[in-house]
Amino acid sequence: MQQLEKFAALGLSQRTLDALIEKGFEEPTAIQRECIPLLLKEQTDVVGQAQTGTGKTAAFGLPILEIVDSNVRQVQALILSPTRELALQVSEEIDSLQGDRNISILPVYGGASMETQLRRLRSGVQVVVGTPGRVIDHINRKTLDLSSVKFVVLDEADEMLNMGFIEEVEEILQNTPSEKRMLLFSATMPKPILSLAETFMKDYRLVKVEEAQRVPSQTDQLFYEIRESDKTEALCRIIDYAPDFYGLVFCRTKMQSDEVGRQLIERGYNAEVIHGDLAQKQRELILHKLREKRITIVVATDVAARGIDVQDLTHVVNYNIPQNPDTYIHRIGRTGRAGKMGTAVTFVTPSEMRRFTYIRRMVKSEIRQEKIVSAKQVVEAKRLRLTDSIIRVVEQQEEHEDFIPVARQILDQRNAVNVVAAVLAHTYGSSLDVGQYSPIEAFEPEKPHSRKERSSSRSRNDERYDRYEEQQNYDRRRHSDFDSDSVRLFIAKGRNAGMTKRMLVDYIMDRARVGNREVNDVEVHEDFSFVTAPAYAAKLILQAFSEVSSEGKPMVTKARPDNPSGKYLTGYRTSRRSREDEPARRPYEEDRYRGERSRDEYKRPGTPKPSFARSTSKGNSKRRSGKKGR
Repeated sequence: MQQLEKFAALGLSQRTLDALIEKGFEEPTAIQRECIPLLLKEQTDVVGQAQTGTGKTAAFGLPILEIVDSNVRQVQALILSPTRELALQVSEEIDSLQGDRNISILPVYGGASMETQLRRLRSGVQVVVGTPGRVIDHINRKTLDLSSVKFVVLDEADEMLNMGFIEEVEEILQNTPSEKRMLLFSATMPKPILSLAETFMKDYRLVKVEEAQRVPSQTDQLFYEIRESDKTEALCRIIDYAPDFYGLVFCRTKMQSDEVGRQLIERGYNAEVIHGDLAQKQRELILHKLREKRITIVVATDVAARGIDVQDLTHVVNYNIPQNPDTYIHRIGRTGRAGKMGTAVTFVTPSEMRRFTYIRRMVKSEIRQEKIVSAKQVVEAKRLRLTDSIIRVVEQQEEHEDFIPVARQILDQRNAVNVVAAVLAHTYGSSLDVGQYSPIEAFEPEKPHSRKERSSSRSRNDERYDRYEEQQNYDRRRHSDFDSDSVRLFIAKGRNAGMTKRMLVDYIMDRARVGNREVNDVEVHEDFSFVTAPAYAAKLILQAFSEVSSEGKPMVTKARPDNPSGKYLTGYRTSRRSREDEPARRPYEEDRYRGERSRDEYKRPGTPKPSFARSTSKGNSKRRSGKKGR
C-alpha cells in the first residue's frame, strides 16, 4: 500500500493505480518521480536525460493515458522512436498500462503492412507510436492528421540524431500544433539535441537521472583480455559455465553478427541473429521466441538491439568493445534489473586496451579483469549440474514408474554403474568431453601500478611512438608515390575524448583492418583529429566508419579544403621539423584544412568546430534518412 501511495502522490488517478497493481509495479523510479508530476500538474515541456531500463516509457506513457480522451477518435499523442523494435515495444508497454481504458494505440513503422496501418488510422486512433520515416510517409499521403495532437514525445532522441533522423523529426514537428506539450528523452545531450529542444519546445524543465543510477548496481561487470581469434571459443565457455545463460551478444557489424550466430548454432546453442537486414516479421518472431525462452541467445548489432527489452536476462556480452561509455552503459543496462543480479562481459583485444581503459574511467564503476575459465572447469560445472538434475528426476518417482520393469530387467543382467553411464552417454553425447573446447592462450590480469610507474610507462611509450612516427615520416618522404595518391581524413574525436596519437592509430587499425603504415601524419587536437592514408586505405577507413557518429556528426570524413571548388585535396603532406632553424610548418600548410582561421582560434574556449564537420553531418543525414524506419 505504501508503494501505491507513492504513485498516487504523483497525481495519478485510481484507474491508473489499478492498472499498475495488475502490472505488479511497486515503486516509481527516479525518472518517473520527476517527470509524471511535471506532465500532469504543470504546463511545461520536459527534457529527460535517462538510459534504457530506467522506466522512462511509463514516465511519459502514464501521463498520456491520463490526458488522452478515449471518446475523441483523433490522434492526440505522437511518440517518435528511432527503430521499429522500439516503436513496437513502447506501443505494447503503454497498451499494457491503460487497464480498463479504451484507448487505441497504433505502432507505425517500416516493414509492416501499410494497408493495415491505413485501415486502423481511418477507424480512428488516439495514440500513434512510429518511426520518423513511416510517420513522414503517412503525412505525405495525408493519412495521418496531427492537427489535434496534444502531446509529442521524442524517445531516444540521441539515437535518432545518430541515425540521421533529425531533419525528418523537424519536418514532423512542423506539422503539429504550436500549443502541444513536448517531452524529449535522450541518454546524452549533444548540442543538436539541445538546439532541437530550444527550437520546438517552450520553457522546458531538464530532468536528469543521477549519474550513479546510470550503471546498474545489480550487474557484475567483467572483462577478459583476449585475442580476436579466441573470442568465439571464450563465448562458448562463458555460456556453458553459467547455470542458465539467457542473454544478448553485441557485435560491431552485421557480417560479424551473422558469423558469430552461425558458429553458435553449429555448436548446438539455441541462438538467433538480429540486424538491419532482417524483415520486420522475422525480428518480431525472434523477439517472441526470446521472451518465451525458446531461444536463449540473441546476437545483435547496437542499432538492431534498440527496442529489445526482455526481462530476466542473465548476461550481456560485448563481443566487441562499445564505441563510447554511453553505449557501454546502454548495453549492460539490459541485465541486472528489478533487483535481480546480472553479468556484463566485455572482450578486449590488446590493441583495444587503451580505449577500454578510457571507458572504464568514464563509467566510474568497477569492471574487474578475469581469466577465461578452463575447459576442465567448464566440464566440471556441467557435470555437477547434470548430477543435480538427474537426482531431481529420480526423486519424482511417479513420472517414470512405467520404466521400472525395464530397469529391473537390465540391472539383472548388467552392472548398475555401467547402465547409468550408458544411458547418460546416449542422452548427453559429448557434452562432458574436454576435447570439445579449443585451447585459449590466456592473458594474465593486469596488475595495478603506482602513479610513478604509470607515468614512466607512458613516457617510454610516447618516446617509442615518436620514434615510430619519425621513421614513418622519413619513409613517406622517400616514396613519392605515397605523396601523389593520399587522402587527408577528419576524425570527430580529439583530446577531450581521451584520444592520443597512439590510441587513434590503434582505433582506426582495429576497426578498418588496415596496417599501421597506412595511417600517417597524425594530428590530435582538442575536439578533432586528422590522419593521412593512401587512397585505397582511406576508402577502407571511410567504409568501416560509415555507420559511426560522434555527437550527431560522422566519425570519419574526408577533410574539406578551403578552396572554393570544394574538391578534396590529395597529396597532403605535413612534415616534422627537418632542421632546427625551420618553422614546424609552412604558412600555407598551417590552415590548409581549416579555412581562414588559425590554429590558435580552434584552441580558444567556446570557438565553434570547423564548418566542414557540420556540413558533412547534414549531408550524411539526408543520405541515411530514407533507409531507416520506413
